[in-house]
Amino acid sequence: MPNTESILLVEDDASLRELLAEELEAEGYQIMTCADAESAVEVLREHTPALVVSDLRLPGADGLSLVSHCSQLQPPPSILIITAFGSVQQAVQALKVGADDFLTKPLEMDHFLLTVRRLLDNRQLRDEVQQYRELMAADQFHGIIGQSPAMQQLFHQIRQIATAEGPVLVQGESGTGKELVARALHEQSSRAGKPYLTVNCGGIPGELMESEFFGHAAGAFTGARQQRAGLFQQANGGTLMLDELGEMPLTLQAKLLRALQDGHIRPVGSDHEIQVDVRVIGATNRNLTAAVAAGEFREDLFYRLETFALQIPPLRQRTGDVLLLAKVFLAQVNSRQNTRIRGFSDAASALLDSYPFPGNVRELQNAVERAATFCNSEWIDVAELPQRIRDYSGSARNTDLTSRVEQSSVSPLPELTDDLQSLEQVQRLHIQRVLQSTGGNKRKAAEILGITRRTLYRWLE
Repeated sequence: MPNTESILLVEDDASLRELLAEELEAEGYQIMTCADAESAVEVLREHTPALVVSDLRLPGADGLSLVSHCSQLQPPPSILIITAFGSVQQAVQALKVGADDFLTKPLEMDHFLLTVRRLLDNRQLRDEVQQYRELMAADQFHGIIGQSPAMQQLFHQIRQIATAEGPVLVQGESGTGKELVARALHEQSSRAGKPYLTVNCGGIPGELMESEFFGHAAGAFTGARQQRAGLFQQANGGTLMLDELGEMPLTLQAKLLRALQDGHIRPVGSDHEIQVDVRVIGATNRNLTAAVAAGEFREDLFYRLETFALQIPPLRQRTGDVLLLAKVFLAQVNSRQNTRIRGFSDAASALLDSYPFPGNVRELQNAVERAATFCNSEWIDVAELPQRIRDYSGSARNTDLTSRVEQSSVSPLPELTDDLQSLEQVQRLHIQRVLQSTGGNKRKAAEILGITRRTLYRWLE
C-alpha cells in the first residue's frame, strides 16, 4: 500500500528543498514545502501534517520557534530537525522543546529516508495506542461496549435493577453478552467486592447438580468423604450467576425457588438448613414463556425471576455499534498479536455494517480476529472477512439485481403449466425466464441464478 502520510518540508535552500521533496514524493508521501518558519505556521493553520521536516537555521524566525509552535498543536506532528554539524548543541535544544530527532548536513539520503519512515511509524504506533485507550474508555459500561440507543437503554436498566436485591433474569440470543451484563449488575450493586460466581447449568450432570449448588455432608453418597460447601455457600454475601438457566432440571428448580424465597438451603445428606445471602442472576437464550407452557420450566420460578428481567438486544438492532466493536476488537488483536493493522477498508466496513450477525457480538469478534490473522496489509479488506460474510454480500447483490429485473419492463415470459414437470424441464424453463428478463445478458443471468457463466453455458448446451 502506498504511503499516504503528509509531510511539511521547511528549508530555505531552494535546491536542497527541491531535492528532498522529490525523494519524499518518490516514496509516495504527500509533500508541502515552505522556505521559512512564518510560511510554515500559515500552512499549519490549515493542515496538520504527520511530520514536519525543518532546517534549524531559517530566515526570520528560526527552527526552534517552529518546533515550539508545532508542539502546541493538537495532535502535534512529529518533528525532524536538519542542522549543520556546528549547530548540534542547538539541535539538542530543539529535542528539549519538542523535536523527535535531528540529522546533520550533509544528508545521507538513505539514512534520511529511513529516519522519516521510523518517525512516521512511531507516530502511527503512538496514535494507535491513543486510539486504543480512547476506544476502551469510551462508550463502555463495566466492560460492555455500546453507543446505540438500545444499549444506552440497557445500561440505564442495569443501574436501576442493580440497586434492588431480588433475583434477575437476563435473556438474549447466544453471543449477546449475558455474562457481561450479569457481572455489570454485580459490580454496580452494593455487593461489589463480595464473591461473584458463575456456573453453566447445562454443563453439570443432573445427578451432581444439587450437590454442586447446595453442597453435601460427609458420607451423603459414595465418594463424599468430607463435607463440601456448595455454590450458594461460596457466594454468600455476593452474587451467583446461573448461565443457561433453562437447562436446569425441574426437581432442582423447586429447591432453587425455596432458596430464592427464604434464603435457606439444605446440603445433600444434611438434616440442617443453612441461611445464605445470595443474589441470583439467571441467564438464558431460551424462551422461558414457551418452556413454561411446555412444562419444561416451573411457572412459579419464572414469575419469581421475571420481577427484574433484562432483555439484551441482538447486534442487528444496535445501530452504529458494529463498527465501534470491530475497531475495539481489532485494537485488542493488534495488542495481543503485535500487529499493526490500521483498520478496515470502506468496502469491508460497509459489509460489516450491513451483515446481520446471527451469532451477535461473539461472531463479530471471531470474524475480526480471523480477518486480522489473514491480513497482509495495513487495512482489512473484504477478501479477509469470513466466507459467510462475503457470501452475504453476494446474496444481497443478487437479491437487489433480481428486484431490479422484476421491476423492469420486459417481454412476456413463458408461464409454468399446471402439468407436473421433471426437474430438468423446470430448470430449463427457469433459465429461459431469467435470460429473457436480462435481455440475453448471460453474465447477469448467471449472477441471478447464483452460478458461474461456465455452468450456465453447460446447462444451455
